[in-house]
Amino acid sequence: MIKAGVLGAGHLGKIHLRLLEASERYELVGFYDPNQKNAKALAQEKGYTAFESEADLILACEMVDIVTPTPYHHQNALHAIQEGKHVFIEKPIANSVAEAREITKLAAEKGVLGQVGHVERFNPAFKAIKSSVTHPKFIESHRLAEFNPRGTDVPVVLDLMIHDIDVLLSVVDSKVKSVSASGVAVISTTPDITNARIEFENGCVANLTASRISLKKMRKTRFFQKDAYIAVDFLDKKVEVVKMKDAPKKAEDFALILENADGEKKQIYFENPNIEDSNAILEELEVFADAIDKNDPVIVPLENGTRALELAHQIMDCCKE
Repeated sequence: MIKAGVLGAGHLGKIHLRLLEASERYELVGFYDPNQKNAKALAQEKGYTAFESEADLILACEMVDIVTPTPYHHQNALHAIQEGKHVFIEKPIANSVAEAREITKLAAEKGVLGQVGHVERFNPAFKAIKSSVTHPKFIESHRLAEFNPRGTDVPVVLDLMIHDIDVLLSVVDSKVKSVSASGVAVISTTPDITNARIEFENGCVANLTASRISLKKMRKTRFFQKDAYIAVDFLDKKVEVVKMKDAPKKAEDFALILENADGEKKQIYFENPNIEDSNAILEELEVFADAIDKNDPVIVPLENGTRALELAHQIMDCCKE
């Protein structure tokens, strides 16, 4: 078992603590949180070991799970990597691209592994359809959340849209050609709602919207490609897959056939991919354990986290113009 410790015991940190304790791949050694009052209360309530310093926790671990607020990711990660520890860093990887690149560079120099917590990669609904998204030409995403002060230390692009940016980059095998965006700060001092249009060199276009001032939650993405429409509901873990193929000369009685203006006939059919029930956060942590123990590939390496952050900052820069 891999000795793991958690830096940060806020809302998400508590979830990571619970899952690491339950995992058969890790031995939870404890956690560190600078708020000693809260740390002591959590230790008493759950029986976790609360370390008195970040340094003590890092020295006791093989893998450091960084679940602190985003502005602290850089210093936390560098500290752990300098001590030769593998790092799991919650998204986004860092506050700035320069910080992300420094983390990635040091990890390579020290020969340690790093994974970024872009958890939607492990969402069972997305996993069910990812292999069907082969050559998307248009992607539309809406990620809406009710207002919660907990995420307002960063703009909505880093808080919410970063999830969809990572999903986007994982399915579009092309460089970004251009970015345009607009954002509005309604309640916070940074944009609470942002819309971005991203064009890729291969012709794919993506339209992403993220809001943290919505009256209802929504996490939906739709992929359009030649002869296919694929929709994912990340929140409710549902999918729609509609595909088309050339209609046979003699179709079945109840076949759905469409004919375009040129007289070409297409048969519409529906797929129902199997969606396996799973805990995405636990899975991303245990997949990282496989990378450490078995030398398996890291699913969301530091380089992926850095690329997502680069695009996020391009979007945020557009909002300032």
